[in-house]
Amino acid sequence: MRSIGKTDKGKKRSMNQDMFFISDSPVGILPNLYIVADGMGGQNAGDVAARFCVDRFTELVRVSRERTPIQVIEKAIRQTNEDLIEKASSQKELEGMGTTFVMASLLANDNLLVANIGDSRMYLINETITQISQDHSLVAEMVRSGEIRKEEARFHPNKNVVLRALSTQSVVSPDYYQIGVRQGDYVLLCSDGLSDMVEEAELLKTVSEYEDVGDIADKLVTMANENGGRDNITLVLIKI
Repeated sequence: MRSIGKTDKGKKRSMNQDMFFISDSPVGILPNLYIVADGMGGQNAGDVAARFCVDRFTELVRVSRERTPIQVIEKAIRQTNEDLIEKASSQKELEGMGTTFVMASLLANDNLLVANIGDSRMYLINETITQISQDHSLVAEMVRSGEIRKEEARFHPNKNVVLRALSTQSVVSPDYYQIGVRQGDYVLLCSDGLSDMVEEAELLKTVSEYEDVGDIADKLVTMANENGGRDNITLVLIKI
C-alpha cells in the first residue's frame, strides 16, 4: 500500500484551513489511518478546528481501549466533538468554529472502514470512479430532492452551506461505510477545494494516466488551481 497527502492554499484564500493526516502503520488497534479535514469559521477559527479535531481524534484512537475498529472510531469522534465544544467555549474568537471530517482505515480483511461528516469526500477509483461518502450540504440535499441537477451543484451560490460537521453548534452525527477493496484500487479523500474544481471524469482520467501516487497528487492540485483554485485544496491518495 502506498499513500501521499498534499495541501495547497489555492488561488483565492489568504490562509489554508485544511488539514490531513496519514499513517500507513497502526494507530491504536487501527492498522492504518487517513484523514482530511476542512475547517470552517472566521479569522483562524477554521484552522484551529481542523487541526484540533485531527490531533484529538488520532490521540483518542491511539489510547482507546475499545475492542473493535468501529467502536474505536465512533467513540473517538463523539469525544472529539465534545472537546471541540469545550475548547470553543474558552475563547470568544473560536465561537462557531467547525470542520468537515472524512477518515478511512483499511482493515486486515481488505475492507475499508470510512467515517464522514460534512462535504469532504471519499472516492473509490479503479476502472470507474465512485463517490462513497455522502455530502452533508444544502446543495447535496437539493440534488437528492431533484431541485437542481448534480452539474449545477458545483457552482451553486449556496455551495458552502454545510448541514453537518464537527462543530460547536450541534451533536455530531457522521455516516459510516464499509466497502471491499482490491489490489490496484485507489482511495481518494479530499476537501471540496479539489472536488469542486476537478470533475469526476478528470479525476479518473488523471489516476489512470500516472503510476506514482505522488505524480497523481501533484497533477490533481495543479488542475484544481488551473481551474480556478477557489478554495484550499487537500487530498490523501492511497493505492491498495
